[in-house]
Amino acid sequence: MGYCMKSDTTATFLNFVLVLLAISGVFFAIVTFKYTHDLGQIQRQAAVDKDLLMRVEALAGEVNAYNQKSPSPELTRILQPLGITKSGSK
Repeated sequence: MGYCMKSDTTATFLNFVLVLLAISGVFFAIVTFKYTHDLGQIQRQAAVDKDLLMRVEALAGEVNAYNQKSPSPELTRILQPLGITKSGSK
């Protein structure tokens, strides 16, 4: 009878460990899904921000080129704090 009780205790313990591992696996799968989803959102936002930055830089270059051809004190005053020089570089 002692062998049977030891076997039942071992089986119960192993079943408990199995349940813990299954719960841990589900938890980590959910966390991985969430972080993967968040990463995708961050990457999409970064692409939008990069596109916007490129458009703003192109516009600043065009404004600087226009200001070189038709100098305007107002445009020069706006471009100076942005670090845009008359040569077109930042």
